[in-house]
Amino acid sequence: MKYIITESQLDKFIFKYIDLKRFIQIKKNNKIYFVNSEGDEYAQIRYNEDSGWCYIEYDLIEEISSFFSLQIPDSKEVIGKWVENTLQMKVTTTIDAEYRSKISLRIPN
Repeated sequence: MKYIITESQLDKFIFKYIDLKRFIQIKKNNKIYFVNSEGDEYAQIRYNEDSGWCYIEYDLIEEISSFFSLQIPDSKEVIGKWVENTLQMKVTTTIDAEYRSKISLRIPN
């Protein structure tokens, strides 16, 4: 039997999947960092309150893409929607933070 899942239903499934990760939010310098646990040096997601830019760890994007059979840009978009929904703030741009730009996910002391 096949089921047709609408985009909004898929978003809800993905939101629930991300919620189950139980990210901790750390706010510093008008930025909100989503980390796995206290004391993490790098975040999985960083949101800039001033610009609305959302930086996402590439491994998280790939995990969502693989698990839900999505393309990378679609995964970035839905993670951005999750951030909007979680923070009740507008995400203007989503950026994948690959190894070379991982510094953007480093949490300042």
